[in-house]
Amino acid sequence: MMNDPQKSDLCIVAVKPANKPEGPGAERVEPRRGTKGNADEPNTCRTQRRESVPQGLDRVRERAKAKKKERFTALLHHVSIDLLTESYQRLKRDAAAGVDGVSWWQYGEQLEANLLRLHERIHRGSYRPQPVRRVYIVKENGEKRALGVTALEDKIVQRAVMDVLNAIYEVDFRGFSYGFRSGRSQHDALDALAAAIKQRKMMWIADLDVAKFFDRLDHSWLIRFLEHRIADQRVIRLIRQWLEAGVMENGEWMSAEEGSPQGAVISPLLANVYLHYTFDLWADRWRRSIGKGEIIFVRFADDIVAGFQHEDQARKFLSALHTRLNQFALSLHPQKTRLIEFGRFAARDRRCKGLGKPECFDFLGFTHICDRNRNGGFQLLRRSRRDRMRKKLREISEQLRKRMHHAIREQGQWLGQVLRGYFAYHAVPTNSHRLKAFRHHVVEMWRRTLLRRSQKDRTTWDKMERLTERWLPRPDILHPWPEARFLVKHPRWEPSARIGPARIWSGCAG
Repeated sequence: MMNDPQKSDLCIVAVKPANKPEGPGAERVEPRRGTKGNADEPNTCRTQRRESVPQGLDRVRERAKAKKKERFTALLHHVSIDLLTESYQRLKRDAAAGVDGVSWWQYGEQLEANLLRLHERIHRGSYRPQPVRRVYIVKENGEKRALGVTALEDKIVQRAVMDVLNAIYEVDFRGFSYGFRSGRSQHDALDALAAAIKQRKMMWIADLDVAKFFDRLDHSWLIRFLEHRIADQRVIRLIRQWLEAGVMENGEWMSAEEGSPQGAVISPLLANVYLHYTFDLWADRWRRSIGKGEIIFVRFADDIVAGFQHEDQARKFLSALHTRLNQFALSLHPQKTRLIEFGRFAARDRRCKGLGKPECFDFLGFTHICDRNRNGGFQLLRRSRRDRMRKKLREISEQLRKRMHHAIREQGQWLGQVLRGYFAYHAVPTNSHRLKAFRHHVVEMWRRTLLRRSQKDRTTWDKMERLTERWLPRPDILHPWPEARFLVKHPRWEPSARIGPARIWSGCAG
C-alpha cells in the first residue's frame, strides 16, 4: 500500500505534525497559515452576518461610541480601493443609468483600472460629481414625485462615504429611528408601533407628514449638522459637491440650492442626519423634560408617528413641533398631519361621547385599525392599504398584457415570484383577508389574459384551479405577532424574568 506514491501522499497529509521535527522519523507537512502579516490585512469577518468589515471603521465606530462629542478629522483615507470595489458590487445591476449613460456592466468591463483612477481622483481632489438626471413617478393621488438618477461613479463614491459615516452616526441615532439603517427594517418599525399601542397607555396618535422634506432640505443647516461630528473638510467638500451638482432635465441643467435628490445613494443618510438634529434629539428631550404621561415616537425616514396618553400633551407637542420645524425650513403638511383618538380605550371613550368608530391611520403600507378580538379585548388590525394594493394589481395587469402570448409555464413562474414578493412583506397577522383578496384578483386577471389569447380559448375555473395550485403560493401568514417579535429583539425587565431593567422603551423612545 505505501509503495503507491499517490496513496503515500495522502497518508502524509493525514499525519499530525511531529512535536520534534528535528528527529529522523519526523515528516514535513504543509504548515498552517501563520499570523505574520495579519495586521496589514484591511478586512476581518467579525459581524454576525459574516460580512467583511474594515478594521479601520470598527475603530471609528468604537471611538464614536466612547466619545459622543468628538469630531473626526481624518476619514477620507478609509475610502480605499477595497471599499470602492465593495460599493460597486453592492449596486443594483439593472439600475437606470445617469447622465453619463454608463451601466453597471459597462463599468465592470475594466473595473480595476476604473476604480484605480476613481480612487486617485478622490484623494487628489480632482473628483467632480455629475448632475443628477431627474425623472418623475406618479403617486397614488395623481401627483408627480421627482426622483434623481445618479451617475454610476457618483453612486460608488456615495456608497463608500456612506459606509464611513454610518460607523459614526449609527451610534448616535436614537432608538426610534428606523429608516435606512443597518439591521433595521420597516417591520421593526411596525412592530415597535404595534407593541406600544397594545401594551402602553396610548390614547392619541399623531400621524405626522413633513411636507416635501427631500425637496426643502436646507444645505447650510445640513452642513452645520454634519460638522458636529465631522471635521474632515475633504468629506464635507464631497457632500457639498453632491448637493450642489444640480439637476439635468430635458437636456437642461438647473442648479439645486436646496433639497437632496430622492434616489441618490447618500440621500437616506443625509435625511437621517438632518432629522436627527431637527426632530429626534428635540423630541426626545421634549418627552423627558416637558411631556407628561406615556409618549412614544416611531420614525422611518420622514414618516413619523407619535403616540400620547393625554390629548393636551399631544396638542402641545404639535404646536411646539410646528415652531421647531419652521426654524429649519421645514413644515408639517396641513392636510396629511392628523391627531386622532386611537388605542385600547378609544372605541369605548368615543361611544360615551356619542361619536363613531375610531379613525384609522396609515404607516409603511398598512392601515392600522382599532378592533376587538373574539374575547372582546382590544386588537390592532393591520391591513394592506387599499390604494397601494390597487396600484400593484394595475401593474400586474399591465405586465400580464405584455406577457399574454408567453407560455403558461413562464406566466405562472412570473406570477408566483410576484406573489411571493408581495406576501413576504404583507403576510402579517390580521391581514389574511387582504392577502386572499389580492391572490383572488391575480387569478382572475390571469384567467382573463388566457381567454384573450384566442377566441376559441375555453379556460375553465377547473383548469385555473389546477394552474393556481401549481404556480401560485397560498397566502400564509409569514410574520409573527408584532409584540412577540419586538420583545424578543428588545427584552424588557419583568418581575419574573431574570433580565436587568431596560428603563427605556427600546426601539420606540430610546
